[in-house]
Amino acid sequence: MFFPYKDDNPTYSFPWVTLTILAANIGIYVWQLLSPLSDLAIVSRYGAIPYALTSFDKVQPISPFATVFTSMFMHGGLFHLLGNMLYLWIFGDNVEDAIGHFRFLVFYLLSGIVAVYGHAFTDPDSLVPMVGASGAVSGILGAYLLLFPGARVFTLVFFGLFWVIQIPAIIVIGMWAVMQFMNGLVSAAVPHQGGGVAWFAHIGGFVFGMLTIRFWLPARLRR
Repeated sequence: MFFPYKDDNPTYSFPWVTLTILAANIGIYVWQLLSPLSDLAIVSRYGAIPYALTSFDKVQPISPFATVFTSMFMHGGLFHLLGNMLYLWIFGDNVEDAIGHFRFLVFYLLSGIVAVYGHAFTDPDSLVPMVGASGAVSGILGAYLLLFPGARVFTLVFFGLFWVIQIPAIIVIGMWAVMQFMNGLVSAAVPHQGGGVAWFAHIGGFVFGMLTIRFWLPARLRR
């Protein structure tokens, strides 16, 4: 078991977009907790439902295309939120620093869109709503892997006791990516065994981040 919690990669600009996204996710989760609606009712209204996205049937009060965005900022529980926000905080500031604030915001949202449709097209008949920032955050992980593969990530590792070690980002993110692909293959081969996790959303966001990050870099860094 390993648990990354920070990196040693400095930034040269204030990550206001990363912090704004983080605050928005936390704020919306607080709203979920305080809402008179049940969790199920909220997720059913604002989560991304694959069937609605692929069939264009309106099975929710809002447009299915609107749920692509609303679903990115909602979470199914506290640990779901904390896990996504931790990875956003560790890796998002450096990607934002590298490509610029506005580009980062657009990149984040597009990663989330690709992630939602990555899940929807692999399970088009599903009526189960998907929520969470993990697809968009996966895009950040893919970008970070290519931009800073040698950056050291402080990681809590359990070997009988808990140890803090520094591991290159290529290993930390690489291990994470292997887990996503393996679980995605298992869920595709054995339907309904994915534990409620949208593995192909993670894979879609991650691949998008890896394949496109070069084009988001300013020209001087791209060269």
